[in-house]
Amino acid sequence: MKKIVILSLVMSVVTGSCLYGQDIHFSQFYMSPLNLNPALTGVMNCNQRFVANYRNQWASVLGPSAFNTYSASYDRKIAVGQYDYFGVGGTLWGDVAGDADFQTLQARLSGSYSRRMGGDRDMSHYLVFGADAGISQRSIDFLKLQFGSQHDGNGGFDPSAPSGENLARDNFVFADVSAGLLWFTVLNKNNNFYAGAAMHHINSPDVSFKQDSVVSLFTRYTFHAGGEFALGSTGLGLVPGVVAFSQGPSFLLNLGTSLRFTLAQDQFSSNTFQVGAWLRMVNNYLPGSGDTSGSSSSMGADAVILSTRFEYQNFGIGFSYDWNVSDLRVASNGNGAFEFSLVYLICGNENRGVYCPHF
Repeated sequence: MKKIVILSLVMSVVTGSCLYGQDIHFSQFYMSPLNLNPALTGVMNCNQRFVANYRNQWASVLGPSAFNTYSASYDRKIAVGQYDYFGVGGTLWGDVAGDADFQTLQARLSGSYSRRMGGDRDMSHYLVFGADAGISQRSIDFLKLQFGSQHDGNGGFDPSAPSGENLARDNFVFADVSAGLLWFTVLNKNNNFYAGAAMHHINSPDVSFKQDSVVSLFTRYTFHAGGEFALGSTGLGLVPGVVAFSQGPSFLLNLGTSLRFTLAQDQFSSNTFQVGAWLRMVNNYLPGSGDTSGSSSSMGADAVILSTRFEYQNFGIGFSYDWNVSDLRVASNGNGAFEFSLVYLICGNENRGVYCPHF
């Protein structure tokens, strides 16, 4: 029964006249900056940054066909004038979902410009604009799909029977463009806040597997905010964050905070340990007649996320686990997803004082 439910969901995405769904997302969105907003390119207190992320989801339901998402990025900042910066970077991510090996692979280049709007050596306000452009490839193994017309109603299945679907593109490539803005204020080394917004898939590329129809990928709108706030001089701090994704009929909200323990700190690096708890809310979309006019939806809790993050000088590692609390917990036994994140920074001489929040 579990596989029938999941198969029905996958087929509604692949063969429907419209595409209802969301892009990849990481519970540790704060450790995947270039996937979150192109304006975060080069926004760091060091000169170069390497990031790697891995997510495994729904293994308890799909077993070896679980959803797997991975990402790797590199970016750096370049000083411009006395206070401003350019950021340049590149990202490669891939996603494999379900029994039919529904895959997406994307490579993109991003850039940003950070303009100081006010402040001094220890306190600053910056406005950042960023954009990226990339190439994506989508593929699926049609031979692994099963259709209702291939079942005889008595438990028998004939894979050679006509599927009734005109699925002609099992592999195609499309261009993708995104842009974003970011504002951040640095009060001092341990206190700052930021807010940003981004638009992804501005060009609304066609992602249909069917030859006789066009399915435009919904533009995704991202809103995020957060900061770092020291709790006195005890070495403790709060690191709250919130992110919201809106894409067509789908909506996701992730919010929470981490408690940070600072063990040691210098100008650019720190030894810290964080523990956090987050709540993910989603818009439970129920398709009706094949378009949004025949649908219904409601907001509900999807998962409680527990996270940890350890940083030693310029190296950081994060781990999180999603505890599923939606109606799908009957099939998932409460298991959702786990994630690993790695960040490595390369620093150098920097005599401009505090520049940006710590991501």
